[in-house]
Amino acid sequence: MKLIGVMLAMLISTHQVFGKSCDAQGAWLQILGAGGPELNDGFASSGYLLWQDGRARILVDTGSGSLAQMEKAGADINDIEYILYSHLHVDHSADLPAFIKATYFTNRSKDLQIYGPTGNKLMPATTEFVTGLFGQKGVYRYLNNYLNGSGSYQIKPHNVDISVTKPQPIIQHNDLAIQAISVHHGPLPALAWRIDMGEASVVFSGDTSNKTQVLQTFANKASVLVAHHAIPEAAGEGAKKLHMPPSEIGRIAVQSNVEHVVLSHRMTRSLAARAPSKKEIRKNYKGQLTFAKDNQCIAIGAYSDKQQLKESVPESFNW
Repeated sequence: MKLIGVMLAMLISTHQVFGKSCDAQGAWLQILGAGGPELNDGFASSGYLLWQDGRARILVDTGSGSLAQMEKAGADINDIEYILYSHLHVDHSADLPAFIKATYFTNRSKDLQIYGPTGNKLMPATTEFVTGLFGQKGVYRYLNNYLNGSGSYQIKPHNVDISVTKPQPIIQHNDLAIQAISVHHGPLPALAWRIDMGEASVVFSGDTSNKTQVLQTFANKASVLVAHHAIPEAAGEGAKKLHMPPSEIGRIAVQSNVEHVVLSHRMTRSLAARAPSKKEIRKNYKGQLTFAKDNQCIAIGAYSDKQQLKESVPESFNW
């Protein structure tokens, strides 16, 4: 009976986390997609939504399936002010055309600001990416009115220079500050993002090996660090040129003194090594640790005491 009671308590606390609505007062992070590019990991691809005082303001990445999760979350597409891209791999950007088309069926009039990295030989710059989709000769040229300014609102894409090695201020408006920094993701242009909303701060590592050692400073004293956990500790050197192993995530978390680490971008190879990954991170980091799931809500900053973090999904729970 005691064992059954423990199991019921675990399930109830799980429901409390995944049943929570992010549209309450305060600042909230919603995981729209906790997975990567695979079709057998059980998750939507990379996507995150930041809520503030009942309004969904910022999208970070729009991987495949993330838009459907945004609908489930009850977010109003007209409230989104910014879309921020860590990089333009398919599993981080595929749902952008679906987002733009969906606005046709709303009364959106607010311009949409899109920020992402400059390009190189392998990847287009963000402005080129958006024009390639919605320009006069773009793939979805029938939506060109949203880019050329003749529609009910205008898409405004912006490049963030990846050759700059220090944090770059992107937005500073009242209590909202958004910064980006170039990170190492093999040969691909990539960014990490930091969003500060009053006392609430969230850092998104994006896909990175952290070879350039910028994350620990960039994430300094953040409320939440969303760290992409795509590989296990035992991954080969090729994978580690693209992604951080768990030991690196733990080291960053300690050095940056973050309150809460959320492990996302989970792939089958890291899903299969959950226990060893947790053990590796716990060698250094003793703070709050969460393995992300789709549509999960996480309170951040001064509002995190409204969400009993210790009631989040137990780390030993076998997903």
